[in-house]
Amino acid sequence: MSSSELSVVTGAFGFTGKYITSRLLAAGGRVLNLTGHPDRPNPFGDRVTVAPFHFDRPDDLAERLRGASVLFNTYWIRFAHGRVTHEGAVDNTKTLIRAADRAGVGRIVHVSITNARATSTLPYFRGKGQVEQAIEESGLSYAIIRPALIFGLESILINNIAWLLRRFPLFVLPRSGQYRLQPVHVEDLADLAIEAARTKENLVFDAVGPEVFTFDELVRLIAAAVGRRPQIIHLWPGPALAFAKLIGYVVRDVVLTDDEARGLMANLLVSGGTPTAPTRLSEWLRQNAGCVGTGYASEFNRHYR
Repeated sequence: MSSSELSVVTGAFGFTGKYITSRLLAAGGRVLNLTGHPDRPNPFGDRVTVAPFHFDRPDDLAERLRGASVLFNTYWIRFAHGRVTHEGAVDNTKTLIRAADRAGVGRIVHVSITNARATSTLPYFRGKGQVEQAIEESGLSYAIIRPALIFGLESILINNIAWLLRRFPLFVLPRSGQYRLQPVHVEDLADLAIEAARTKENLVFDAVGPEVFTFDELVRLIAAAVGRRPQIIHLWPGPALAFAKLIGYVVRDVVLTDDEARGLMANLLVSGGTPTAPTRLSEWLRQNAGCVGTGYASEFNRHYR
């Protein structure tokens, strides 16, 4: 990529997309944000132009993408809500891929998830796998980056675990809590995305940090960072999810989905390969203990309200 080239980022104002966009702008590039929320505040001012997705108007979408050297795709949904489904997200992304091909986009850098499989029984992981398959069959030059759990000040899971630990004397885990996670820092993920855009080789790789935790260890690590000593309670998945739904009712959000619980317990958020990112969650927590979990991060507020 040269400094003057146009890059398109889906969700350039979102969690992952914001850090990718910051790096593109710092290098002198131009950025177009394709988003489902075009009226939201633009933290980059006139340095980033904004356009709606218009998945239902593929000709317009292709025209928006024309002239772009790289498409950084972070678009996805965490859970189904109303008419928004994982199947719909797959169809939308396939429309985006076809539009990128028609527009002559030079390369697509796609953010997926560890252990995505088109044959998975879990809609989140199955949908991610189907999108990967569509990209690989598209004929476009591509890099597919597979993060596990992404952490940062705006992250949902790490922040909300800390928020709950700050406010409640107990914390409920499904089953033993011995299933594993391999967190990656959002800044490291953005660096990997930019690096992946600079080569023409087709790539598929995991974006994971150097530390692996069991979920039980992760909760205890966060608790220690925020100065809490909760009682950890292990329940069968059904009661644990029911408890999560009760908390969700209080905060008007979805705290934990069935897909997420099953994916965790199946060890799908850990890589079998070599770590690709340097930042340690344990060190990041020590540095950010004063602010992590001080406010609740609502998925509904970010995407549905």
